[in-house]
Amino acid sequence: MAATESRQITLSESPSGKLLTSNFSLETGPMPVPGDGELLIRVLYISIDAANRAWMQGRTYRDQVLPGTKMAGGALGEVIVSNSPDFAPGDIVEADMGWCDHVALPASQVQKRKQRGPLTHLQSILGITGKTAYFGLLQIGNPHAGETVVVSAAAGAVGSVVGQLAKSRGARVVGIAGSDKKCAWLTDDLGFDAAINYNTEPVMKALKCDAPDGVDVFFDNVGGDIFEGVLFRMNTHGRIVCCGAVSQYDTDTPTHGPRGVPGLIVTKRLKVEGFIVTDFHDQFAKAEAELAGFAAQGSIKVAEDIVEGLENAPQALVGLLSGENFGKRLVHVADPQS
Repeated sequence: MAATESRQITLSESPSGKLLTSNFSLETGPMPVPGDGELLIRVLYISIDAANRAWMQGRTYRDQVLPGTKMAGGALGEVIVSNSPDFAPGDIVEADMGWCDHVALPASQVQKRKQRGPLTHLQSILGITGKTAYFGLLQIGNPHAGETVVVSAAAGAVGSVVGQLAKSRGARVVGIAGSDKKCAWLTDDLGFDAAINYNTEPVMKALKCDAPDGVDVFFDNVGGDIFEGVLFRMNTHGRIVCCGAVSQYDTDTPTHGPRGVPGLIVTKRLKVEGFIVTDFHDQFAKAEAELAGFAAQGSIKVAEDIVEGLENAPQALVGLLSGENFGKRLVHVADPQS
């Protein structure tokens, strides 16, 4: 029997300080009905990202998620009903579906995806995660053989791919993570040359040992004190890729900005550039083809951290913000029917 109800998770209260599961509510309502030009989609996997937390703080590159509204987020789904000639039932699609198990969306807001390898790869190495690492590192950081690349949040979804891509370019790679277990995983499993546990040793001091010739490229996912620690070890004409600032998202009291700015940036002629992955939308097909090749060859190990059940999405995000995950965190909602 076809389902007549659908579930969604709403933000019941804007967080004050650290995000809690109690900031969310699980609600049940009638199954969405697609209108003309719309699709009814069964959600299969929800992407859990640090950016989800940033969206609760105010407008970024998208509207703020407000209390009483469905939690936003990218997801992978299967078309159940199509009122568009461009899609058919059974098509695998990607869109900003939010945290729910069914959604009706205009076909114009949905992208059809072709499966390459495991379905989950469409949201990890072949999704926004892999593309963020690809464009940020290769087009902005542009590492060369023999240079030193440092990656913060290196055991996370983006950082774990960045480090492996940098190794493929012949760079020396140093990862920064929050536990000895993660540091061991980076060096033993992913092939990083060194890893620093920022909870047990000052980053700037550790880099004197692990990056004795200085840092040429810094791919930063966290901001704050770690950004400052690496900044003081940058080489002349170094490149800093600003991807995120997760250390500042889950708090009402962000830390000070890094000291030495703009002094060090000027005297060392540093390039500091932020980006949003959609800046490179016209190059997505090329990036996906290359990343699929890397994954198929095993030159990039794809790390996925999958949480079961829509109802556990809030805890999945809270856990990600506290550093639980190894690689890309996803919430598995359902399996495709076709």
